[in-house]
Amino acid sequence: MCEMTLNERASYIKGLCDGMEIDASSKEGKVISALTSLISEMAIAIEELEDEVCELREYIEEIDEDLGEVEEVLCDDCDCDCDWDCDCDCDCCGEDCEDEDEYFEVECPSCNEIICFDESIDPEELTCPACGEKFECIISEEDISSLDEE
Repeated sequence: MCEMTLNERASYIKGLCDGMEIDASSKEGKVISALTSLISEMAIAIEELEDEVCELREYIEEIDEDLGEVEEVLCDDCDCDCDWDCDCDCDCCGEDCEDEDEYFEVECPSCNEIICFDESIDPEELTCPACGEKFECIISEEDISSLDEE
């Protein structure tokens, strides 16, 4: 048996209520009539949102494929070992890999993604670029002095 769509289920419920021959002028009838109308409107709105999400998902996949092609073209001649998330300026991303800025690496407590940041970013107000979770990171004077020595 095929699963019914939300719209079909809302129509089915409305049909069941209509079949009960409830007096629409009674208090109960007014409530049931209002609820079935609300359910129908919500089903239509949800189906429209699902269609929009599907279209956006397809669009994002196209953009992702296009960006992959651009990365391949730009990094094809690049000899560095950096990835696109790095802060270095090589031929592919515009900075010099040998003169990498000093930075800290921390692991996001929510998604375990490694996050790199320099001293210009407040470690007490970090936001993970992967999952969007905000968290704090405590940097000791020892960590800062070890960067200065490098």
